[in-house]
Amino acid sequence: MPDNKNCCKRQIREAVCIDTDRVYDSCADKDCLADLRVYFTAETQETINEATNIRCRGAEILNAFIEVEKIPFNRGCYSVDVTFYFRVTLDVFTTPTAAPTTVSGLSTYAKKCILYGSEGNVKVYSSEYTADDIDEQLPVTNTNPKAKVQTVDPICLDARLCDTTQCCNNLYATNRRLPASISRFFDGDIVLDAERTVAVTLGLFTIIQLERDVQMLIPAYDFCIPDKECTCETDDPCETFRKIEFPLDEFFPPNERDLDRSEPNNLSCGCG
Repeated sequence: MPDNKNCCKRQIREAVCIDTDRVYDSCADKDCLADLRVYFTAETQETINEATNIRCRGAEILNAFIEVEKIPFNRGCYSVDVTFYFRVTLDVFTTPTAAPTTVSGLSTYAKKCILYGSEGNVKVYSSEYTADDIDEQLPVTNTNPKAKVQTVDPICLDARLCDTTQCCNNLYATNRRLPASISRFFDGDIVLDAERTVAVTLGLFTIIQLERDVQMLIPAYDFCIPDKECTCETDDPCETFRKIEFPLDEFFPPNERDLDRSEPNNLSCGCG
């Protein structure tokens, strides 16, 4: 961190113009997605039909499809539609004495928000520099805002066996087609018209931003010149290992009193 302190003490040398993405608007959400239907392949669906109990092992985001549309009669505002695709991993119990079978299925969730993205209709043309050759002309772009979604894998809060009519989302009812980039994660076609399925409840954290390409004037202190040399020697492997500190935290997890509760990112167990 001393490098950053020295940088702050430097005087501003000049004002420079840079081309960058500016965030015009953003929002953060903590969503509890209750009773989302899980879709399975034909082989996995047979296991679900014979299940007596299930347990959720976890969920991960496979992809998020984003669409940005301008809102009529509301200048500078845009609707951002995000469709999340989750892979849910479950332990399926078929008999009381047998070990559970681990299976995975697909679940989806659509989220919509309205953000301010300003206005602009400029077309941008640029080239890609090629040494000793004709520069390639890049496709034309514009200054329309673009959406960015930041998220982490959801927390699996609950899972239960149910009929398909008891779940919130239904791809079959809305006649949605599963994108090829999502179906390739599963061995086989997804069954849409099954009578028995699984409903999961997921906890999802997201940050959605609306950005636009702009030119900004910023203060420049100096060029970023490295202040250390590259180490190219090959040390003895055992000598390198001796320089590594013993990972005490891995063997002795911290007690509750050792955690800094002043940190906003610390999680609470909710036990009062």
